[in-house]
Amino acid sequence: MTEKRPDGIRAYDEPAGGWGALKAVATTLKRQQLSIAGPATLLHANQPTGFDCPGCAWPDPKHTSSFEFCENGAKAISWESTARRAGSEVFAENTISDLWEKTDHWLEMQGRLTQPLRYDQASDRFVPVTWEDAFEDIGQHLRRLDQADQAEFYTSGRASNEAAFLYQLFVRRYGTNNFPDCSNMCHEPTSVGLPQAIGVGKGTVTLDDFDEADFILSIGHNPGTNHPRMMTSLHDASKRGARIVVVNPFRERALERFEAPQAPVEMATMTSVPIASSYLQVRIGGDAAALKGICKSLVEMDEAAVAAGLPAVLDHAFIAGHTAGFEALRDDLRTSTWDAIEKASGLTRGQLEGVAREYAAAERAIVCYGMGITQHRTGTANVQQITNLLLLRGNIGRPGAGVCPLRGHSNVQGDRTVGITERPSPEFLDRLGTAFGFDPPRRAGHSVVESIAAMRDGRSKAVICLGGNLAVAAPDPQACHQAFRSVDLAVHIATKLNRTHLLTARSATYILPCLGRTDLDVQASGPQTVTVEDSMSMVHGSRGFLNPPSPDLRSEPAIVAGIAKTALEGGGGIDWDAMIADYAVIRDRIEAVFPDFQAFNERVRKPGGFRLPNAAAERVWKTATGKANFMIFPGLEEDMVSSDPAVLRLASMRSHDQYNTTVYGMDDRYRGVFGRRDVLFVGERDLDRLGLADGDSVDVETAFDDGEGVRVVAGLTAVRYDLPEGSCGAYYPECQALIALGHHDPASLTPSYKSVPVRVRRAASSVARPGVFERPAQPTEA
Repeated sequence: MTEKRPDGIRAYDEPAGGWGALKAVATTLKRQQLSIAGPATLLHANQPTGFDCPGCAWPDPKHTSSFEFCENGAKAISWESTARRAGSEVFAENTISDLWEKTDHWLEMQGRLTQPLRYDQASDRFVPVTWEDAFEDIGQHLRRLDQADQAEFYTSGRASNEAAFLYQLFVRRYGTNNFPDCSNMCHEPTSVGLPQAIGVGKGTVTLDDFDEADFILSIGHNPGTNHPRMMTSLHDASKRGARIVVVNPFRERALERFEAPQAPVEMATMTSVPIASSYLQVRIGGDAAALKGICKSLVEMDEAAVAAGLPAVLDHAFIAGHTAGFEALRDDLRTSTWDAIEKASGLTRGQLEGVAREYAAAERAIVCYGMGITQHRTGTANVQQITNLLLLRGNIGRPGAGVCPLRGHSNVQGDRTVGITERPSPEFLDRLGTAFGFDPPRRAGHSVVESIAAMRDGRSKAVICLGGNLAVAAPDPQACHQAFRSVDLAVHIATKLNRTHLLTARSATYILPCLGRTDLDVQASGPQTVTVEDSMSMVHGSRGFLNPPSPDLRSEPAIVAGIAKTALEGGGGIDWDAMIADYAVIRDRIEAVFPDFQAFNERVRKPGGFRLPNAAAERVWKTATGKANFMIFPGLEEDMVSSDPAVLRLASMRSHDQYNTTVYGMDDRYRGVFGRRDVLFVGERDLDRLGLADGDSVDVETAFDDGEGVRVVAGLTAVRYDLPEGSCGAYYPECQALIALGHHDPASLTPSYKSVPVRVRRAASSVARPGVFERPAQPTEA
């Protein structure tokens, strides 16, 4: 007899990719009313004369492939190039109070915004406004602030290099370094941890390195959903015999087996390729312990080999010539007991020693990681344990080897490269000031969690968001919602409506519609190209070709310049019009500030673009010691609460039908979830221990009190899933209420989305709306 599962939960036995992916693309195109135009649009993605896919930051093979898009990339492209329009009728028919009651999916499904809007408090509606009036009013609000640090300037990783450079120039000329950005919420531990260890805040590998590696460690990421084009590289590596070891709490289908839609034989014969040669389900929060266990095994293997007169396991020549701190690392590994490592990681000594043996047998090794590593209270330490592992065998700075952090947004890395950071270096500020004739502010600015706190507490009075859905993406929705309602001015530069736009400010709230990556951008000198940087430091051009959804849209660079000209007296002495007329002028100015962009305009015109210098990839270590540093993490667990057997660790996650806060649909087919998102994945042993059954309604509450009481997400459905004991998972952003603003990595301030200590109990009520919050009242004046 077939086992009865909860509604919408059923086994999905197909491989990742394959015909299921093609069917999903067809469904998405139909949903966005693009059944005819959609395929033609997709064929322009990632081409030398086309646009860069906004779906992820994975690079393209020489950026010239004819079929380098994927299921989720197709969803991102069709979502942006949709035929649907959020025109004046949407806002005439719905008050903001009405819109608040709609789902996030409904809001974005209204389509592309078509005109600039201002919130009218009397009618509780967004109403049309001219660009000139919007810019003038925004500028007046910014000029009236007591000090520049009372404004926050958020950046989404969707912004191009040109838009991001103008944005940071405007804001620093205005007088602040308050640059909360999406990096703060995802890969900030990479930006903090890697420079301390190897001197750069980026990965060291290229796409070609994946063709030479014979060992790939994939830890804390789900490429089949979050960067699906990576599956081509993993697929090809597996077929040629490379060992791929996966360390991840969830058994993700794409890391088990994959059927390449670009491979006709595989599609015709429905033959999938196994990806993982070994799959270790680490306990949530146990990554640092697992990595220390592998390193400890290597050191023990090396000592035994040397004692027996056999070849060394470690690369002692590299360690002596290129690194510092090895003795301290060895001492720390010796004092870390196997019992403690096994308890913290949820893995056995034998499993970790097995990984160490495979790694030791490899000549060239790459370690790939995602937000399953970074979004922890130990995120920075986790990243540095990865570099320790690579340094032990000299696997940085040679072909087929290196560290590979997997970014999400298509240009989140590029935005940082051209100056979007709340903690700029003095050298960068000196060059910026020289190039534009002013003295940039030197004070450190606010990250995301700092900016939300400043807005909530009344220290910041204005917020401008260059893309994104900050109040939904950030932790602690209670604090975020109140923060946006507490400022005097809120400005959103966006392509589509989202929930953050509905959190109207005290005095003025604007939605300024911008061009998307697929839209043709025509300025005074003609059609414009923007540039982006992928996860492997390749910079290339992107040019849209579709007619914009409305003639009333402006590009992100043009909107930034429009605000700058009114917010800065006399435009701050900067010729904004010249840069908007021809984006090549912006690239000339980027080159003047950042020497790595030498001959920017010339090199970006070449198919495939160019790679920015990466010192660590050349074994040049720009650290305080002048060498690569082994970094000590004197511990194994995130905090003591994990020793309580009643406490589970919850990881937030995206479904396969989702990109960040954008939910394309209600299915997560690789995990067997269809038509719903209100689920809590729990292992069978934990369900039994808690006296619960598959399909029970449960409440999830935090296992700690952050001073505001215990937080609860009520009415989730427990779903039995293959997970390590003590681990559970739920969808983001529905579980955001469990993550306090202060629950973050102290080194990087990245929220601990992937490891929240919680208690699970039978639901107190059958009536619940997980992830839904009341719109907070407008604060009264003090």
